[in-house]
Amino acid sequence: MYFLGIDIGSLSCDTVIIDQTSGIVASAVVPTGARNVKAIERSKADAMSLAGLIDEDIAALVSTGYGRRRVAGRSAAVTEISCHARGILHLLPETRLLIDIGGQDSKAIVFDGEGNVANFSMNDKCAAGTGRFLEAMARALEVDIIELAQLDRGARGELTLSSMCTVFAESEVVSLIADGAEVKEIVAGLNRSVANRVQSMVKRIAPDLSCLPVAMSGGVAYNEGVVRSLQTQLDVEIAIPEKPDIVGALGAALVARERALGQGEKRRPTE
Repeated sequence: MYFLGIDIGSLSCDTVIIDQTSGIVASAVVPTGARNVKAIERSKADAMSLAGLIDEDIAALVSTGYGRRRVAGRSAAVTEISCHARGILHLLPETRLLIDIGGQDSKAIVFDGEGNVANFSMNDKCAAGTGRFLEAMARALEVDIIELAQLDRGARGELTLSSMCTVFAESEVVSLIADGAEVKEIVAGLNRSVANRVQSMVKRIAPDLSCLPVAMSGGVAYNEGVVRSLQTQLDVEIAIPEKPDIVGALGAALVARERALGQGEKRRPTE
């Protein structure tokens, strides 16, 4: 018996399949593109192929993410907050604060001592500081998004960007390049801007981080420069799971398992 979770976001569609012991059997991450239904089908098919399974092997499917109600055959559609909470606590159970930076939004989630969601904060009104923001900056710098993660190394950290609006920041980066600013200084400035924005979101729900183990999920967690800036800005060590981009899908799969097996959920998700 297997259980499947799908997290459909603006940049990627992520699928995780787990077994009855909650072990991850397979996962797949594909670009969402302009047609999210096609991305859902491809992500699911890739994970099923890797696991060597067919549809009849899946006991339950739960979806999450902004496109969660586009997933056919779902048992339930569950909020991102619930699924990211379930996923990170399964991988890193000591976590008390989760920072998730996705393609179009970012969120911070605080857990109480029993692993329940105590509070959360979201930035879902603007792409600033998200994956889309960083993709736009990579285009302006004419570098690959993967390369962007390393380009701040050796920077003095003296450059500050005046805007976090994606459109204006992109224009500002182009102007800085024209003025002869070093790429590493521009990237360091971008990373600090992202970290400052995340810090403001975090401080709204967790003013004191001194005793809170912090973890990070989402595709931006692969960007070492952003992670370094966040650690400096927040003055904490940030734990990152091996595959931070599948945390939401894993949480959805865990919810699917519990519902299919009729187990009570400690952190009941909101549909």
